[in-house]
Amino acid sequence: MNIHSYINNDVLPLLPNYPVKMVRGMFSNCTNTHIPVVEDNRLLGNISEDDVQGFDPDKKISDYLYALDLFYVQKSTNWLDVLEAFAKFNSNILPILDENSIYVGYYELIDIMSLFKETPFLNEPGGILIVEKGHTDYSFSEISQIVESNDGKLLGAFISNDAEDVTQITMKIGNIGLNNIIQTFRRYNYNIVSGNEEDSYIEGLKLRSDYLNKFLKI
Repeated sequence: MNIHSYINNDVLPLLPNYPVKMVRGMFSNCTNTHIPVVEDNRLLGNISEDDVQGFDPDKKISDYLYALDLFYVQKSTNWLDVLEAFAKFNSNILPILDENSIYVGYYELIDIMSLFKETPFLNEPGGILIVEKGHTDYSFSEISQIVESNDGKLLGAFISNDAEDVTQITMKIGNIGLNNIIQTFRRYNYNIVSGNEEDSYIEGLKLRSDYLNKFLKI
């Protein structure tokens, strides 16, 4: 999935010589939690809206370089890792650097979330199945084989929990009822956590995503 079309430059990066008072005004005119600070096309870090409110308005950003949060993704980073980075850095924007570490723009969380909503995992009809097995006892190739040997279509799978030597895997499966697949997983010594042919789990994800989109537009 190509996400380069979502590279954004609507909010220009800050320069170190910008006065704090001016930066406060920029934050008041956008919904960004952070704004990148760049010098000679190199990312110095990201200034947060919360931090800038505590800075002396008569000083410059260069006086507060120590307070910048340094986080970014590469232009080559795939969309799923970008989504993970948003969660890790607790920001609604992510600066993007190219292969030469040159700043090229930023991603917005709302855009990447919209990509997730368009994936078959959310959009195609199917049932949700959650299984678990020991850390060293499962494999995704085995999981795929079990689903496909029962004429199922694996629309997506991810590790939804990993604790106490047990790994939990959440799947969305299309094309067929889950009963035969569940029985096969049991024969392979997987514990069935939840098997739901209704799409309530996915609908819940959609509702949370829609709520997040509305929140980010406030």
